[in-house]
Amino acid sequence: MATRRPVNPSRRVADIGKAPFSSTISSRSGRPSVLSVALIVLGAIFVVGYFLRGQGTFGVREAFSQVEGDFLCASEVELAIPILKKAYGDSMHKVLHVGPSTCSIVSRLMREEETEAFGIEPYDIEDADPTCKKLVRRGLARVVDIKFPLPYRSKSFPIVIISDALDYLSPKYLNRTLPELARVSSDGLIIFTGYPRQQKLKAADKTKFGNSVKLRSGTWWIRYFVQMGLEENESVVKKFEQAASKSYYTPKCQVFHLKPYL
Repeated sequence: MATRRPVNPSRRVADIGKAPFSSTISSRSGRPSVLSVALIVLGAIFVVGYFLRGQGTFGVREAFSQVEGDFLCASEVELAIPILKKAYGDSMHKVLHVGPSTCSIVSRLMREEETEAFGIEPYDIEDADPTCKKLVRRGLARVVDIKFPLPYRSKSFPIVIISDALDYLSPKYLNRTLPELARVSSDGLIIFTGYPRQQKLKAADKTKFGNSVKLRSGTWWIRYFVQMGLEENESVVKKFEQAASKSYYTPKCQVFHLKPYL
């Protein structure tokens, strides 16, 4: 009887590297090798990552992928939409969003029943995807320099949501922009802004937005709102907090609910 020749381990590894995928699942002895298992796990991770990346160009996942450390509050706006609808009720039937990633937020709002959504992108959208450019062609999103008067009549929108737009304005332009945002709102302003000393701007974001970002404290904002003649909407604040508590939602950004100008 012929004796079985021992297998060279280095050759087995080389054979695995050259064999088809099906042969790498198990070794010749029928027991999976460590290398095979590692390759399968790595492949699964790549497949899952690919599909997650392709899901909903305008979903919350995309907003999170754009920033590190949750600097931008666009993702928070999307997460908060169900809570805002409970707090504001019918006023959410027509919304203007102002800030970066507005196409994402407009698309998210449009998925809500009986909701019209419009957006202002303060920066260029040259690198925007086809879906965003389609919204621009339809007039649902537009690029506007918010340091100047907005192209809308007074009280054109019941609700105006602002995220990550005011943080980049100097006091000079902030004094111009905030009254304009209040002017085009009939029922209220909702402002999402970052917490100071907790978030860092990525290099890619610095290229787009510049280095002038200044995250201000809640105390600073409240004093500023009073100075500008804007009051906090206490009844809405209570509704928002109650709805957030029931949904186990804790905002990672500062959220202010303001009454519009009379």
